[in-house]
Amino acid sequence: MIEINLLPGARKQKRSRSAAFDFGAVVGNVTERIKDPFLIAAVVSMVLALVVVGGLFLYQNRKMSALTEHETKSTQDSTRYADVIAQRRAAEQQRDSVIRQINVIRAIDGSRYIWPHILNEVSRALTPYTWLKSLAQTSAVPSLSPEVEAGLDAGDAKNKTKLEVKADSDAVAATQLSFRVVGQTIDIQALTRFITQLEASPWIENVVLVKTENTTVQPGNKDAIEFTLDMKLQKADSSAIRRVPLSVAVR
Repeated sequence: MIEINLLPGARKQKRSRSAAFDFGAVVGNVTERIKDPFLIAAVVSMVLALVVVGGLFLYQNRKMSALTEHETKSTQDSTRYADVIAQRRAAEQQRDSVIRQINVIRAIDGSRYIWPHILNEVSRALTPYTWLKSLAQTSAVPSLSPEVEAGLDAGDAKNKTKLEVKADSDAVAATQLSFRVVGQTIDIQALTRFITQLEASPWIENVVLVKTENTTVQPGNKDAIEFTLDMKLQKADSSAIRRVPLSVAVR
């Protein structure tokens, strides 16, 4: 196929226009503008701003992802151990209740055998030619509840007035049992041995001879010495407490 150019100068003119574009001039113009210090500072500032903003964005995204993951894990752990914590609290409440009941039982059981011990020690220390007329408690009778004796109400002491605290202290002081023995003897040496044996008892302390007086006993109008002794109950050492098994035959 043969093409004939009827306008011979048109293609050359188009080529000359495209060839007339000067890249060197454009590059030179840009180079001349770059030499401007304000432009350089503006470009550098923009680049630094983009870098800082991009870095902060990436850091915040990474930190947010870590916090979200930690929150999710904490929520899962809390849900997982919620039942365990509830069971532990219930077990602790049951333990505290059992300990409270045991302390109350100990407070009641601790004062159950006081008078049997006293009577046993006094009768054991009694010497020949000596007999007793009376044995009575001289200290105030405590009106404390087993809870107070067990020390379960100690947490309420902050809410009490001074008079209430004083009353509680007096009530606790009254729990130290004091008692008096009145008897007669026909031998002063027997009385001395009686006092010595009472003081040697692990359950009795502070034996004090209050008074002695001469008296006459019947029958026979015999001369005797009537004496009055004051003493206190002390808590015996564990080695002095003897426990024996109790067996009951059931028919």
